[in-house]
Amino acid sequence: MSTPLGPYSPARRAGDFVILSGQLGTVPGAATPTLVEGGAAEQLRQALVNAESLLKENGATMQQVVKGTLFLMDVADFAACNEVWTAAFEPPRPTRSTIQIAGIPMAGARAEVELWAYAPLS
Repeated sequence: MSTPLGPYSPARRAGDFVILSGQLGTVPGAATPTLVEGGAAEQLRQALVNAESLLKENGATMQQVVKGTLFLMDVADFAACNEVWTAAFEPPRPTRSTIQIAGIPMAGARAEVELWAYAPLS
């Protein structure tokens, strides 16, 4: 998972939902948050790997993700990130919004992803 850059929880369970804070494409286990090399697509790929670990820790899977929000620094990365998204999620894929933003609070970050999973407790 991405090391939180602020005073928030990386994940919370709310009943049957597991909600993840924005995940960045950081190298797992690094002493300090370090982005993977490459652009937005590579960062998104790693962010989704990080998210998958966090979902698992909270009793959910990628197949239970029902909503995602993708934040991009440059909408020109949209097509490449769509390829990553398609590889990460089998049909039926989660709903998604994509928003071009002015900044991410980590230098060099090009993509951030937020996920909601429906993972019934019983």
